[in-house]
Amino acid sequence: MNSAPLTRLRRRRTGSLLGLVAWLCGIAFFLPVAWMVLTSFHSETDAATNPPSLGASLTLHGYREFFGAGTGVSPWPPLINSLTASVISTLLVLALAVPAAYALSIKPVRKWSDVMFFFLSTKMLPLIAGLLPIYLVAQNSGMLDNIWLLIILYTSMNLPIAVWMMRSFLSEVPVEMLEAASIDGAGLHTTLLRIVAPVAMPGIAATALISFIFSWNELLFARVLTGIVAGTSPVFLTGFVTSQGLFLAKVCAAATVISLPVLIAGFAAQDKLVQGLSLGAVK
Repeated sequence: MNSAPLTRLRRRRTGSLLGLVAWLCGIAFFLPVAWMVLTSFHSETDAATNPPSLGASLTLHGYREFFGAGTGVSPWPPLINSLTASVISTLLVLALAVPAAYALSIKPVRKWSDVMFFFLSTKMLPLIAGLLPIYLVAQNSGMLDNIWLLIILYTSMNLPIAVWMMRSFLSEVPVEMLEAASIDGAGLHTTLLRIVAPVAMPGIAATALISFIFSWNELLFARVLTGIVAGTSPVFLTGFVTSQGLFLAKVCAAATVISLPVLIAGFAAQDKLVQGLSLGAVK
C-alpha cells in the first residue's frame, strides 16, 4: 500500500493545526492591546465597570486629558526626550556595533568567541544592581536630569545585543564580494558603506528597530535619574497613577499615544525586520 498520500494528509493536518495555534497565539497577544485602545475611548465611569462594557459610548476625553486639556501639563517634552534619546542612542549603537561585528565575523579576531561571551556577560547583571553606582557617578558629575546621560546608558545597554545580532547578519555576507572589493582597492570605510551595508541592510534595520524599542520603553533609569527636564514618556505615563486612584481611560489613552511611535517604526520597517530576523535561518 502506498503511504505517500497518507503522509501528505498527515502533514497537511499538522500544518493546519500549527497554523491554528499560531493564529490563537497571535489573537491572545493582540487582545490586550485592542482592549487598551477601546478603553481609551471610554469615559472613566464606563472604563471602571466590572465586567467591562463593550457597547459603552465613545469619547475623546481621555486623549484630551493626556494632551493637557484639563491639567495644562503638556506631554510633548517627555515625548521629545524619548525620541531624542532613542534615536541618538540607536545611531550610536549602529555606529559601534557594525564595525565590531565586522571584526568578529568577516575579519575575525583571535578568540572571538571569548569576546562575544564578554559582550553577553554584560547583560547578566540586573539593571537594579548597577543603579546606585550609576546614580552616584551621575550626581557627582552633575549629569542628573540630563538627556545625554540616558543616551550614554541606552547605548551601553543595547550595544551587546546589537553586536550579537549584527555578527550573525554579517556572517551571511558573501566573502567573494569582499575579496573583489579588496582587489579593486576598496578601503575599510568604502567596504563597510558600499559593500557590507547594502547586503546587511535587513539586519541593520532589525537591530536598529530593536534598539529603538528597548530605549523607548526603558523606565528604571529614566525614572530614577531624570526629573522635570529630561523625563521620558514612560516616566510621564507613571504620573497618571496618583493617590486619587487609577484613571483607567486616561492611562489607556496615554499608553496608546506613547506606543504609537514604536508601532509606526515597526510597521514602516516590517519587511526589513522579517528579512533581518530570518537571516541565517535557512542554509
